[in-house]
Amino acid sequence: MMRAASTYVYLNQRLHPGLLESLVRGGAQAIEIYAARQHFDYTSRAQTLEAASWFQSNEVKLHSLRGPRLVDDGSGYNSGTEVSLTAASKGERVESMDEIKRALEVAEVLPFGYLVVSICRPEESFDERKFENAMACLEHLRTFAKPLGVRLLLENHMGEMGSGEKLVELIKTLHFDDLKICFDLGRAHLCLGNEKPEANGVAGQFEIVKDYIGSTHLHDNAGDRDHHLWPGANANPAMIDWAGAMRLLRSLPQPPALVLEVAGEDGVDVPAKLAETYRKLELFGG
Repeated sequence: MMRAASTYVYLNQRLHPGLLESLVRGGAQAIEIYAARQHFDYTSRAQTLEAASWFQSNEVKLHSLRGPRLVDDGSGYNSGTEVSLTAASKGERVESMDEIKRALEVAEVLPFGYLVVSICRPEESFDERKFENAMACLEHLRTFAKPLGVRLLLENHMGEMGSGEKLVELIKTLHFDDLKICFDLGRAHLCLGNEKPEANGVAGQFEIVKDYIGSTHLHDNAGDRDHHLWPGANANPAMIDWAGAMRLLRSLPQPPALVLEVAGEDGVDVPAKLAETYRKLELFGG
């Protein structure tokens, strides 16, 4: 499976070529850029051109862009309302779609294959109106993305609205063959409150979404919070069973890219940690 890495590990720094090169030194064969304005300002032509120039000079490809989490309000670092395609307010949905479209426009200068989108906010409950709102927004965004050569990937979330079940239902209802899922294993591990026990956890969520997986986000937690820890770095039995998880991913007809989406930590040698984690993942489930 292709080794990939998200720039999320450098989220608190402005993205620049040196950071991209460090991911490659760690063994990344492809990169996902995390679209947060304090990190990668997707509205800045200068920053987009800088990244495009680096990718043109390197064999590593830009696998995907992680869509914006916030509708930036211009008030400073990590500020603004959360992007939501399910919001009750039409104004909020329009603002969210506009922010996502700004990120999609990066593809005009810096081509990428996938945009990863969260349709709702964390722990969001389900209702039919939210489902209909998400359908209308995704139809609009897909129409915008297609001429740019970008496919949308829906990222699973904690809570019923963003669960694998509802994402698959959305895809089936929309009848879009090019709409797939970014299977986030850390969040799947936190799906423990389903009425059907077989739908819980990584294995349960995988079984639901396996026919729709287009990419992944790999990170770990102890089942309590979405920590974005390094996979396999802790022997705590509450962490993800990575041997089992890797067997599941390898069982797919077209195994997806392994996109490490881990939080940055002070004092960590990121290239060395990436290389170590890739080695572990390749051994797990072999």
